[in-house]
Amino acid sequence: MRPRITLKLATSLDGRIATASGESQWITGEDARLEGHRLRAAHDAILVGVETVLKDDPELTARLPGRTVDQPLRVVLDSRLRTPPTARLAGENTLILTAAEPRAVGRARVRRIVMEEGRLAISAVLTALSDAGVASLLIEGGGQVAASFLRADAVDRLEWFRAPILLGGEGRPCIATLALANLADAPKFRRLGVEPVGDDLWERYVRA
Repeated sequence: MRPRITLKLATSLDGRIATASGESQWITGEDARLEGHRLRAAHDAILVGVETVLKDDPELTARLPGRTVDQPLRVVLDSRLRTPPTARLAGENTLILTAAEPRAVGRARVRRIVMEEGRLAISAVLTALSDAGVASLLIEGGGQVAASFLRADAVDRLEWFRAPILLGGEGRPCIATLALANLADAPKFRRLGVEPVGDDLWERYVRA
């Protein structure tokens, strides 16, 4: 059985995760970021693509004030194994999935999986996660990763934080190309709730 998968998005009102230059910290406010840490703590693993690692060097830990948290497994999709050994997440609690010849990347585990249409096969990613004991997964970025899981019909839930700003068409989209030929093929979700969180809006959706 594959993990339950939640896609977390933190965007502008027009669905952008960064400016054209790549600036993204911070689009949403402190209250929304705290809810993001609560989401991390509620999942077995957090997944990002290597571009997020190279640009932001995230730690990908759950940090909650006054509370000790069992840290989720950190997972990186890195087809060419570009994650530097000096990355903040290159520790023991990290799994790097790649199509390249495995080599040491800090203390992270590296597993080789197959490619499909120029990207790591999502079916192979899900198998590797299940083998690692992951029952729930939080996807945090970026747009190409989000699109890959949506194209594979593998997203069960959306947690979408929208900031009251507009970045325009030159901003980087939260979801890359889905290559839809027909509107009927679009991934469909049912809204569970909407609530303000600080100055931002938190929208929750489940797959229809």
